[in-house]
This record gives sequence, structure tokens and C-alpha cells, in this order.
Amino acid sequence: MTYALSGALQAAIYDHLQDDPWLSALIGDAVYDAMPGGSLPETYVLLGGETAKDASDPEGAGAEHRFVVSVITSAPGFATAKTVASAVCDVLHGATPGLSRGRVVDMAFLKATARRIDGAAGRQVDLQFRARIADA
Repeated sequence: MTYALSGALQAAIYDHLQDDPWLSALIGDAVYDAMPGGSLPETYVLLGGETAKDASDPEGAGAEHRFVVSVITSAPGFATAKTVASAVCDVLHGATPGLSRGRVVDMAFLKATARRIDGAAGRQVDLQFRARIADA
């Protein structure tokens, strides 16, 4: 088991989302791994929590990371949030972005939860993904 690749995975996911032309067309560079100060754009993507468990095998150390990517918007209705969430899924499902250490063996979409936030003034879609990574 290793958690040593967690930072490399987070950086790769962030870069992969930032570099996608379709997602950039929808939200510009509004992908965050921490909430910025000041005013926020109408719609943005936020990297969220993660859990990791051992996925080592005879060939070496590895881990399965389950992580959340949230789409948050103040746009009315769910259409904007779901359009951006769809783009995030297209970017990450099946992706094998390069890591600064190790490699992504597989990445897959697991589930999504859509809900109203801020007294029903905003919308949030939380997307959960699984990434199997190997330290090789």
C-alpha cells in the first residue's frame, strides 16, 4: 500500500481538467483545488475529498483512490451544473493522465449526487471517481 502518489494524482487530475478545451469553453480556468479568495465565477469545478485503500499486487505497491470532483453553480436550474458535470465525466472517465510519480492504471466514474445549495439559490453536483494507481 502506498499513499505516496496522492499528491501526484491530484496534480494530474487538476491539470487534466484545466487542459480540456470543452471544459475550458464552459468554465474558463475555474478549476480549483482550494477555494480562492474574493468573488467566485458563476460556475466552477472544485476538487474534493478522497479515500484511499491498498491495491498492491505481486508486481508492486499501488492504491485505489476514490475522489470527488464537485461542480458548483449559481445559475438557475440544474442544466448548467449537469452540462459541466458531463464534461468533467468525459474528461476523467477512462483517462490515464501522466503522474510525476507512478502511473494511473484505470480511472472510472462511480456515481453522482445533484442537490440544491445556498437556500436553493445554487446547484451542486458531486461526482465520485475511482483511480487505480501503481507506483511503477
